[in-house]
Amino acid sequence: MHAGSVPDPDPTATPRRAAPLARLTAAQAGTLRRAAWISALAALTWLPQAWALAMVFGDALGGRFDRTAGLVAAFVLLGLLRAFLSALAEGQLFRAGEAVVAEARARLIAQEVRRGPGEVAGPGAVAALAAEKLDLLLPYVARYAPARARAMLLPAAILGAAFSASWAVGLVLLISGPLIPVFQALIGIAAKQASKRQLVEVGALNDLLVDRLSALTAVRLLDAGARVGRDFATASDSLRRRTMAVLRVAFLSSTVLELFAALGVAMVAVWCGFTVLGLIGWGAWAPPLAPALAIWLLLLTPDFYQPLRDVAAAWHDKAAAEAVAEELDALEADSAAPLLGSGGRAAPLTGPATIRLTGVAARAGSGWIGFPDLAIMAGDTVALTGPSGVGKTTLLRLIAGLVAPEAGQIAVAGRPLDDDTADGWRARLGWMPQGAWFANESLRATITGGRPGDLDAALDAAAVGPVIAALPQGLDTRLGERGVGLSGGEARRVVLARALYGTPDVILADEPTADLDADTAAAVTAGLLAQAARGATLIVATHDPALAARMGRTVPLGQGSEAA
Repeated sequence: MHAGSVPDPDPTATPRRAAPLARLTAAQAGTLRRAAWISALAALTWLPQAWALAMVFGDALGGRFDRTAGLVAAFVLLGLLRAFLSALAEGQLFRAGEAVVAEARARLIAQEVRRGPGEVAGPGAVAALAAEKLDLLLPYVARYAPARARAMLLPAAILGAAFSASWAVGLVLLISGPLIPVFQALIGIAAKQASKRQLVEVGALNDLLVDRLSALTAVRLLDAGARVGRDFATASDSLRRRTMAVLRVAFLSSTVLELFAALGVAMVAVWCGFTVLGLIGWGAWAPPLAPALAIWLLLLTPDFYQPLRDVAAAWHDKAAAEAVAEELDALEADSAAPLLGSGGRAAPLTGPATIRLTGVAARAGSGWIGFPDLAIMAGDTVALTGPSGVGKTTLLRLIAGLVAPEAGQIAVAGRPLDDDTADGWRARLGWMPQGAWFANESLRATITGGRPGDLDAALDAAAVGPVIAALPQGLDTRLGERGVGLSGGEARRVVLARALYGTPDVILADEPTADLDADTAAAVTAGLLAQAARGATLIVATHDPALAARMGRTVPLGQGSEAA
């Protein structure tokens, strides 16, 4: 069965998904709404507070001071109320932002740890997303929702107050105010695209760094340091250009906002001043305009534009957050089928180590791979063969419960392989992946994983004793993820020792002899066959005809045939 032979589910059966950013903040949506309106209420207190201050100055100009103390007290109390409400809202928003970032980071880490070694696509980009980019969600959560709530409420309230005192001031605000969001929307489109491109460049530069560091030994042997340096210079220059593009858009946005806001404030100030001086006799409902009323309008006008400024600043936070959310969503959509079970330790699943596959199919890119029906008895030795890309590694991962099949059923030890049985089944497995990857801990801990077992027997079976003896600290040596200090064959034998440790009932080996010299391949093969001799089930995915010939059965994949 070839890729694409299994039809995709009906897309109409799946409800439309919310935007990635909305899904990220859904758990905190109630807190965000509540805090946003508290912030808007705090901003509204400026209207009576400004009125009290305007009355103080108006009375002073008229030589009246009998109510100054009461007005000052009202101004101070309203200021304290405003500060309390603002602090309350900001505290809730900050905690909500931290919760959103923590949840997104936990989701990303949980997804990545479910991937097998070497399966992380772009480890540098993933690391940048987890360590740096997700923090861009915090400014968005803390600033955008309250800024939008203030922009919806405060300008309308000030506009109503302005029209109640002067139709001229109200008209200035009515004309100049809507121009700001119109231009901001136009600039915001460019801001979102610029932010997305800049974040992509950040991930690409991290990927380049990880790739070159992992190949540092090869770079030195090939004397390619100058070329690597040029690659870094090109990538960093590209990131610089993307970053400057974002800054250009931000400065353009700020310039537009300040231009309209400055013009509006200037026009109101000129009209109020000339009206109080008696040089203008129009624009007020009941001329002449009282000095206190004119001062009140002057105090309110800058705050008419301030929420629009806040939305403009938060708009760039929103553009960056949307780019991060879309990157995280794309990474999750590109992830493999989920790991069965919790991935933790469990008591071994009881019963004979039998394996049965019936109608199993799995996704491969945008298509599907179907597998033949199989029945593998305890103690069998099976070679999975076929050209690259037919699904040999995928089948091993399906048998191990590292991915779930999209169709069909896998039964192990007489029970369906599902979330309830996967952890117990994996407790009986020895896994030898194609690549040699190690934890950042001692070699002893890497091989044993904290499990009980006979370490010496595993080292002898994998013929890895001389390798350990040659290391500077023996089993206490830390090799790093790539096994620095070991040759490919030596690293492969260490991986075999890890798979054989604890005498597993089933051993799954992916290309165990690939890229090895004849002597090392023979040692690895002998170690595997020794486990089969003691009764372990052995399943290998291989291109090696010599290894396949040593197995009791060969199952070719990619030919549309069935084997039972």
